[in-house]
Amino acid sequence: MCGIVGAIADRDVVPVLIEGLKRLEYRGYDSAGIAVVDANAGDVRRVRRTGRVAEMEAAAQAEHFASRLGIGHTRWATHGGVTEGNAHPHVSHGELALVHNGIIENHDEQRDRLRKLGYAFESQTDTEVIAHLIHYYRAQGNSLLAALQHAVKELRGAYAIAVIDKRDPDRMVAARMGCPLLVGLGEGENFVASDVSAIVSSTRRVIFLEEGDTAELTRDGVKVFDANGAEIQRDVHVSDVSLASLELGPYRHFMQKEIHEQPRAVADTIEAVMDNRGFSASLFGADADAVMRDVEAVQILACGTSYYAGLVARYWIESIVGIPCAVDIASEYRYRDVVANPKQLVVTISQSGETLDTMEALKYAKSLGHERTLSICNVPESAIPRASRLVYYTRAGAEIGVASTKAFTTQLVALFTLTCTLAKLRGKLDGDIEQSHLEGLRQLPGSVQHALNLEPQIVAWAEKFASKQHALFLGRGMHYPIALEGALKLKEISYIHAEAYPAGELKHGPLALVDSDMPVVVIAPNDMLLEKVKSNIQEVRARGGEMFVFADADSHFGESEQVHVIRTPRHVGVLSPIVHAIPVQLLAYHAALARGTDVDKPRNLAKSVTVE
Repeated sequence: MCGIVGAIADRDVVPVLIEGLKRLEYRGYDSAGIAVVDANAGDVRRVRRTGRVAEMEAAAQAEHFASRLGIGHTRWATHGGVTEGNAHPHVSHGELALVHNGIIENHDEQRDRLRKLGYAFESQTDTEVIAHLIHYYRAQGNSLLAALQHAVKELRGAYAIAVIDKRDPDRMVAARMGCPLLVGLGEGENFVASDVSAIVSSTRRVIFLEEGDTAELTRDGVKVFDANGAEIQRDVHVSDVSLASLELGPYRHFMQKEIHEQPRAVADTIEAVMDNRGFSASLFGADADAVMRDVEAVQILACGTSYYAGLVARYWIESIVGIPCAVDIASEYRYRDVVANPKQLVVTISQSGETLDTMEALKYAKSLGHERTLSICNVPESAIPRASRLVYYTRAGAEIGVASTKAFTTQLVALFTLTCTLAKLRGKLDGDIEQSHLEGLRQLPGSVQHALNLEPQIVAWAEKFASKQHALFLGRGMHYPIALEGALKLKEISYIHAEAYPAGELKHGPLALVDSDMPVVVIAPNDMLLEKVKSNIQEVRARGGEMFVFADADSHFGESEQVHVIRTPRHVGVLSPIVHAIPVQLLAYHAALARGTDVDKPRNLAKSVTVE
């Protein structure tokens, strides 16, 4: 959840570190800091500030920071409060500085051991344990790399680590286990980062470190070592992340930009299907036909917004394919006794491809004998796709806003593609139906744009929401997960407490909450459940509730003082959840604007959840 960047070069790396931290700030923004080796003074210099990177940048400039070797960090607090003393980098004995993402599970026992060895602790963090442990092994006469390798063998948990030492000003070392970390390759300079966006202005050539890897970086080269300490060659990849995708452009927030990028993101995600002129297992990998052809069931594992995408897919898969589909929150699945089925397709969904709970759930499934694994992901070469047999990339482009938008809708597109592919392999998708679904996908970007055109009406609704403290979202069938997603978005960025229920469940409890101060949002497309939803709306109306209904053009809702209706231009059938996701995103965004919250960086949250 935090961000790491490090650089070693023949130029001043401080501007590189600060620029990188600004690009990583969406991953953690409780505090920020950098540490450098000052070649002139032969010392480690450090500056840290709570709050945003800009505050730390001002302090670094005021103190005239400059160096050819340094590391930086943006923090999302886990161990210890949001204080300057808990901010990274952490330093041991004024000689060695370290930044760390992840959680060290055995930090208490290591802290007790190190205290007995004479080490004093200045912070509440688990990270300081690592710094002192590496320093201890340095004091035994080990090189910086060897000290790191000795230390990580004694750590339990997840980590991405970068370390510098004033006694070795021409070297930086790094390690990875469970948290993303990559090495960037330049000319006469090299980098480490938790995300390629941090270093894309300096290089696009990257090596993704594998589980248990350590690395040694100098200005002239990089060496990578596997978990056994043997030097190994890892593939070099050329990133396609563009600087333009990381800039706001004409938009006020990244969330606003990413909402409006959805027609393009959807079009890019379905491009392979359109080029193929049909649904095919080959879209998911070279051996996908053998993996998918006799699948008997689907198990979806995901967290947060991706979990809601999986809930929509369950309706599609069971209706269109005709096989059972289970959807589990990854953090729950990994800790329960699971009945394994070797003919079950295990599908993991993650925007970043690094979500720790989802990765661990995948490992658990594989340990049970599940070999049929598929990842739906937005980041090529991330950990979860690399651990999966099959993969479908969503091609949403960089998503910076913490509240996911275009990642969600493109995940739904990918899941619908999977649904149709499985149905075709099972003989459940004849030519006419396939062409109908292809035409629906072909028209989907336009339908999403039509939904975006509703924004001025939604702004007026959002102003009504701004003064509220609670909201209720209702949906039925495959639109119930869209109600869940709408409630999540609203509470994530506006801090309005929101809950979602299947509309038919209203009378079984939630109706007790309804009054004139509890706005009720209803997802009500023109499908077979519309009349049922209208009955549920009457239940709210009878209790004096004010309703905000997202309907289709032909849904025949009457408006009144209590009932407000916004209509999408037309019903798009089975793909309707994708289109109806757009209005709830816009409602949350504009409600947050009206309340004056930080839309892109909501309190207590970070983008990529790489800790448990």
